[in-house]
Amino acid sequence: MSLLPGVRLGPYEIVSPLGSGGMGEVYRARDTKLKRDVAIKVLPASLAKDADALARFEREALAVAALSHPNILAIYDFGSHAGITYAAMELLEGETLREALAAGPIPQRKSLLYAREIAEGLAAAHEKGIVHRDLKPENLFVTKDGHVKILDFGLARQTLASAGDVTSAPTEHRQTEPGTVMGTVGYMSPEQVRGQPADGRSDIFSFGAVLFEMLSGTRAFKGDSAVETMNAILTGEPAELSPSSQSLPPSLGRLLHHCLEKKPEQRFQSARDLAFDLETLSTVSQTGHVAIASTGTAWRRRLAMPALSLALLAAGIFLGRTALKPPTPAPPTFRQLTFRLGTVYTARYAPDGSTIAYSAAWDGKPVEPFSVRVDSPESRPLGIGSAEVLSVSSTGEMAMLIGASHRQHLQFAGTLSRAPIGGGAPREVQENIVEADWGPDGTQLAVVTDVDGKQRLEFPAGKVLYDTAGWISHPRVSPRGDLIAFLDHPVPQDDRGSVAVVDLKGSKRILSDGWEALEGLAWSPAGGEVWFSGVRSGTALALYAASLSGRLRPVLRGAGGMVLHDVSRNGQVLLARTSERHWIMGLARGGIKERDLSWLDNSEPYDISADGKTLLFSEYSEAAGANYAVCLRRMDGSPVIRLGEGVAMALSPDGKWVLSMMPDSRELALLPAGAGEARKLSAQGVSRSFTGNFLPDGKRIVFFGTEKGRAERLYVQDLAGGNPRPFAPEGTRSTREQSGVLPVSPDGKLVAAQGPDQTISLYPLDGGTPRPVPGLLPGDGVVRWTADGHGLYVWAKGHLPARIFKVDLATGRREPWKELAPDDLAGAVQIYGVCLTPDGTSYAYGCVRMISDLFVVDGLK
Repeated sequence: MSLLPGVRLGPYEIVSPLGSGGMGEVYRARDTKLKRDVAIKVLPASLAKDADALARFEREALAVAALSHPNILAIYDFGSHAGITYAAMELLEGETLREALAAGPIPQRKSLLYAREIAEGLAAAHEKGIVHRDLKPENLFVTKDGHVKILDFGLARQTLASAGDVTSAPTEHRQTEPGTVMGTVGYMSPEQVRGQPADGRSDIFSFGAVLFEMLSGTRAFKGDSAVETMNAILTGEPAELSPSSQSLPPSLGRLLHHCLEKKPEQRFQSARDLAFDLETLSTVSQTGHVAIASTGTAWRRRLAMPALSLALLAAGIFLGRTALKPPTPAPPTFRQLTFRLGTVYTARYAPDGSTIAYSAAWDGKPVEPFSVRVDSPESRPLGIGSAEVLSVSSTGEMAMLIGASHRQHLQFAGTLSRAPIGGGAPREVQENIVEADWGPDGTQLAVVTDVDGKQRLEFPAGKVLYDTAGWISHPRVSPRGDLIAFLDHPVPQDDRGSVAVVDLKGSKRILSDGWEALEGLAWSPAGGEVWFSGVRSGTALALYAASLSGRLRPVLRGAGGMVLHDVSRNGQVLLARTSERHWIMGLARGGIKERDLSWLDNSEPYDISADGKTLLFSEYSEAAGANYAVCLRRMDGSPVIRLGEGVAMALSPDGKWVLSMMPDSRELALLPAGAGEARKLSAQGVSRSFTGNFLPDGKRIVFFGTEKGRAERLYVQDLAGGNPRPFAPEGTRSTREQSGVLPVSPDGKLVAAQGPDQTISLYPLDGGTPRPVPGLLPGDGVVRWTADGHGLYVWAKGHLPARIFKVDLATGRREPWKELAPDDLAGAVQIYGVCLTPDGTSYAYGCVRMISDLFVVDGLK
């Protein structure tokens, strides 16, 4: 049918035709009541006479219209007049994304902006139980002011066009039969291709295909026929989906991969999480923290079309509505509680909700417990001495660590003790504890133990609920005592990971994963959410909340990093504003004064060449990328040479190769220090840790690793080929507690390591009996052998300054060698990564500085 200008459909007066498609005709019309122009969709007679189709159309139209979201095209009205069924919709001016893509790839900044708006529209729909099922560039409209509207939101029931058609064939609209393949070839998810039920995760796959096309200008999946395209969706990967090929930041490349996983359970589980990630990436791009390069093709804005294009009409009905802005909530208020220069480690509310117990290292002094009241910002020491507060019970008793040595990040290990918050001598409870939290009744403690290279979460103490070869931080027992929330870090020394809960039977589930850094966790007062500090990309930690069903929402973001410490029963939040820097100090051979040899803001030394001229280090800052960077630098401070991605481990004896590891895959690789090609070293079923070294002949390496179901141990591997061979018993581990060089004797026959009995011994590569090292004290770590092979340089860890000794292997005589520390110790958390030449004439070490200010925050929801 065709409607002439002037024809009335209820209050709408037809002005002119805009086009037609398989689902009917669209006209520009005038709303005579509200005096505005609208788009009128007139349904075809076949659909208008189908009672079931009409009922479904009206039901879904009402559901989508109720979304009221700015990124979904709005439906204003639905009705029938003189036998003609119609829908009145928002009239758009601009172009479809398909038309925009005709000019080539869209610059990454705009791609991220469009992608975030699409994800937010999808999230709003999914949360109402509505799935699109046909997301593609034709169903996305870019308005004149640069915003995106999602069209055809899940109303048209689609089936696949003829299998002989190419992937650019338009979608055919029909009523859906059970098992029907729905979607558009090239953008369907694997489950749609198989004719299986599609939920919101299917839309996320289609979204990934659209984002890929925006960034690259080419289809993610395209074959010579529809059948070949569907096969590519089921079994193939986008050929050019590579961060390096498109100058993508690694975090964006990971996001694309995560969207395009073949299995729904391996993708983002909600569009809301996806939108959060995109918002973080967009913010990082705009602030310049990550340079998102242009694809090289200019964005050419076309002249805006007067209304909807023919391609838009073919897509079907358009739904959505401009959102009404909710009232602006009152901003949160902040009260600063600490004013000294140093680091706050842990802070907890006392039962009265006004007193706070915290541990901090102020003005370069050791960590010490303090108390402060919310209404009086004057801290007082608790008189206990050096100790770290872990938790305060409902009865006012503190759990704390005494005699603690640093493990990683803000985690220490020591003896768990109990003491009243009012002061008094602590009573020792259990050794080898790294974390603890009181249960709600104040009688039982959840603890994390660190024994034999594994961390175990126990509640009550002695009952293991979860263990890992990585590390566990911030365990918090729920208000009901039935769950323990914690941060699960799969890689030692690396704070990336997931937010998880485990019940009292040991059943663990992940609430939110994919975080590049996690620090701080607490339950909401009612116990329905877990609040935590995290960041998807970069270092600026923000505050988030995850429900027990896994729904994620942001709570508070700021320009700098923030660490969550506690949430009171009335909803007040303890936060620390924290700045952190890792830097390297070194002394060249013949030098008089130490030099700053760090590169960006997170540099860690690993090895130094035998001639004392070259430093090997890793850079972990945001600008280095998600997989970090392996770097070389001359000890005279010459410019940095970036060798590639990964974590540094050791320099070869001739200085021509670097042993490194990729943090996610645990693959070892040899990187050339000069000319040459990098090559991977096969694993053969052994998962490697971050500590290894070359043997003096340069033809073999030694490293720590694990086989499935077994504990860590030492392996040797020939670089010419062959499987790794274990040469030490299970339970053998590094003596350094930092990643880096394994201490190998100058003759290549012995390796110093910590055995299953916690003592440091010399392990022969031929598998003979290990020999204990005399003269060592608890907490010592071996840095390297002396040049003559008769002694070891030993690091008394956990001290500031770092104390280095020479220990004679024959007599155990312990001789002080040097103390290492920066001139200013305020905020210095630890010395790490000590490395030196065999003759001790050149050295380097890393230092972590964290400056914290503790705040109580009101008004966060």
